[in-house]
Amino acid sequence: MRKVLIIDDELSIRRLLRVSLEANNYQIIEAQTAQEGIQKIIEERPEIILLDLGLPDKNGLTVIAEVRQWSSTPIIVLTVQDSDLDKVMALDSGADDYITKPFSIPELLVRMRVALRHNSQGDQSPISKCGSIEMNLAGHLVKVDNQLVKLTATEFDILKVLLRHKGKVVTHRMILNEVWGPNSVEHIHYLRVYLGNLRKKLKIAGSNQEFIATEAGVGYRLIDND
Repeated sequence: MRKVLIIDDELSIRRLLRVSLEANNYQIIEAQTAQEGIQKIIEERPEIILLDLGLPDKNGLTVIAEVRQWSSTPIIVLTVQDSDLDKVMALDSGADDYITKPFSIPELLVRMRVALRHNSQGDQSPISKCGSIEMNLAGHLVKVDNQLVKLTATEFDILKVLLRHKGKVVTHRMILNEVWGPNSVEHIHYLRVYLGNLRKKLKIAGSNQEFIATEAGVGYRLIDND
């Protein structure tokens, strides 16, 4: 059984999550405050954390930043705060994913499986895969359905970032910082042009399949169909 920590001050949400997740063979731990949640992370060592941002004693963003100083445990934010800025701040702080309340349990289960799978994978192999995409980091090669795809150096670097975080939302700022450097984090128009070309090349090679999802106002997600 995978151990899940729910940090949320709403009893009704905790009850819903407990019933739904236990029915899917997850072991549930609950916390009502940020302080209690951090203590449970230390004591219980959960495999994944579901975190509300609007906690009574401390902002959830602070919890994410604090936990990320010493833990890589996947964190999925569940909150009523649905502005683009809230999403970007949560993801940039270290959250693995972001779902707005009210949410679909099936969607949550999929996002949890992706986060858990990604967290269990090492980075030792030069070959990275996501569905029918295969990237050889050492050989600087990309294949879709075993068909070689010719990418520019910048397109390759963008795909590398998305693949490293496959199934997760990667913010514009994160991609721009990793590909172009910290002085280019505001140049979203650069990213849109290159991303559009990358998406077209992957789609052509993949028989019109969509590989990259756009999270409007936030960033992009490489669709994990593994």
